[in-house]
Amino acid sequence: MKILVTGGAGFIGSHITDGLINDGHDVVIVDNLSTGQQKNLNSQAKFIEADITNSEKIRKIFSEENPKVIFHLAAQMNVRKSVEDPLFDAKNNILASYNLINLAIENKVKKIIFSSSGGAIYGDTENRPTPETEAEWPLCPYGIAKLTVDKYLNYAHKIHNLNYTSLRYGNVYGPRQNPHGEAGVIAIFLNKMLKGEQPVINGDGLQSRDYVFVADVVRANLLALKNIEKIGIYNVGTGIETDVVQLFNEINTHFEQNFPEQHGPAKLGEQKTSCLDHSKIARELGWKPEVKFTEGIKLTYEWFKR
Repeated sequence: MKILVTGGAGFIGSHITDGLINDGHDVVIVDNLSTGQQKNLNSQAKFIEADITNSEKIRKIFSEENPKVIFHLAAQMNVRKSVEDPLFDAKNNILASYNLINLAIENKVKKIIFSSSGGAIYGDTENRPTPETEAEWPLCPYGIAKLTVDKYLNYAHKIHNLNYTSLRYGNVYGPRQNPHGEAGVIAIFLNKMLKGEQPVINGDGLQSRDYVFVADVVRANLLALKNIEKIGIYNVGTGIETDVVQLFNEINTHFEQNFPEQHGPAKLGEQKTSCLDHSKIARELGWKPEVKFTEGIKLTYEWFKR
């Protein structure tokens, strides 16, 4: 099947591309390489360097490539950037996505599989692990944008019969994660520690997240493709909360040099907790996390070390 992957040179998108090609699909990657990297590209995929905000160029790609399914991962992913410049975030994450949805309707695409965010959409809630039925109160424009695209996809399905699955990820980690942005504390810590530099924990380090390994996320995406008629929103997480101090200590076990626990100022407005209930995707698509946190950290450490 001809499949278009936006953001296919990025961390998660490149792993999904590899999975699709391993399953025998014909993949076209669209990426502007603002955060994605050439070295992540699968040589068997067709690569088109383009920005999804360029509506005419994207329209031309649809016309020439005629994809049957879209995996939409391209995004402005910096939460703090979204707070500093909400209009920039909206242009990249809402308007560009809406244009993509319209083109999918016009070109009779079978399905859009959207990489959303469980970590940012629900906000701080006492109901954890958080189910998909929880009221969404995102604490940043990035989360608002992801939620908005979820709503547009539902509209496109109800009014235009476009099939979709939106996957709300926990905090995804693993090989190829970019250690130079603000996202990905595991990648940031590993990159520093392998250089012999001291990582700094923001605030008390008790802010907790649901860390899900990238290979598990890929399986969720492939199941969403396999179940092409299945519509809706699914959390993709482990249901386990891990705070930053616990995370730091686990990473530290892989270093002979024992790094001290060093704290810096807390980040203003940072979400305190996030943990996702994955029972719906387990029930309807047969997915559950398989990679334990200790194993995932070991695999990620080994990749960064290489």
